Amino acid sequence: MSNNQPQQCELCQRQMEHLTVHHLVPRQNTKRKKQDPSPTVNICSACHRQIHALFDNKLLAKELNTLEKLSNEPQMQKFLAWVKKQDPGKRIAVHR
Repeated sequence: MSNNQPQQCELCQRQMEHLTVHHLVPRQNTKRKKQDPSPTVNICSACHRQIHALFDNKLLAKELNTLEKLSNEPQMQKFLAWVKKQDPGKRIAVHR
């Protein structure tokens, strides 16, 4: 099902045609422990790639496991302040 209505990224708040699903606790962690998948957030691919470029799954599982913690993380705040000004139609290159 592909609906091309713009949706808002839960991190950068940009209106995007496509969002990706980010597991707040990486699936690798929940699968290994045979737990149910964690809650998810719908975020744009730029935010999603930036999260995984900056943080490893261990840190994500332990410390950055809520939308609030992610958006308050200093490196993410810097990225979010910048990405909010970018054209939603343009692919964003991410940097570690």
